[in-house]
Amino acid sequence: MATKLSEVLFSAFPDLRYQPTEKRVRAMVGGMAVVDTLHALLVWEPKRVTPVYAVSDVDLRAELAPPGQQAGDVTEHGFRMGLEGPQALDPRTSFGRHTAAGEELDVVTSHGRLPRAAFRPADPDLAGYVVLDFNAFDWLEDDEEIIGHPRDPFHRVDIRASSLTVEVSLDGVTLAKTNGAQLLYETMLPVRYYIPPSDVRLDLMEESPKRTVCPYKGQASYWSYPDSAQGRNIAWSYDRRYRDAAQIHGLISFYNERGDVSVDGVLQTRPVSPWSRPDRSDGPGEGPGAR
Repeated sequence: MATKLSEVLFSAFPDLRYQPTEKRVRAMVGGMAVVDTLHALLVWEPKRVTPVYAVSDVDLRAELAPPGQQAGDVTEHGFRMGLEGPQALDPRTSFGRHTAAGEELDVVTSHGRLPRAAFRPADPDLAGYVVLDFNAFDWLEDDEEIIGHPRDPFHRVDIRASSLTVEVSLDGVTLAKTNGAQLLYETMLPVRYYIPPSDVRLDLMEESPKRTVCPYKGQASYWSYPDSAQGRNIAWSYDRRYRDAAQIHGLISFYNERGDVSVDGVLQTRPVSPWSRPDRSDGPGEGPGAR
């Protein structure tokens, strides 16, 4: 029988998963490397959709110590991976929510103590490795900054130019219309329509102070449409830090979970995702399969 690959990936969600990476990985504290290795692992704890780095004890230039303070409460942020996919934890659920057996540890460096920034899984395949809290360090892969979380080698972003007429409206008001959209296809995420600013009704919208990061596309700035309850932070544009996303630099996309998108006159079905609510705190890439 043929195998649907997405079902294979979904079936592994209850498991502790890892994948070696050949990239040079560095973790920095105060401008000094506490990790510099060519032998890091990417690790996904059960129900996690985004990976974190694990490094061997010999590659950690810091001490590990029992936690110096009690663990705080961690709020889980869950969602379902598609209509039939499993329940998962999205990136808003902090490192301190561990779904595998293991030991929490403090990382002690010359710059201070990082509480519970390491986790030693109780798994024989990961013996001698500790998983590190991404947010406790500044990270480099080779000589490039990594933001948000490590990039997943099984996650892909494809961008294709389209001459179809794409129109975005909210509460019956047209906010954008173009024949020059760039369509962004991202693993396990809805298609996104990136539109030239000249084809967006920015005069109807307000700039937002909100900023989010995506490991694959960069930092996003936002706009709101103030005349609708669904319009808060409904549109965004990425900066130019990643050449991989050059086709969408300076273009604007809208949450098609909350706005109405028509393609060549055909109204598209609104996808259901963690961004269906206007109070969603993460960015358009900080979700299933992401970045």
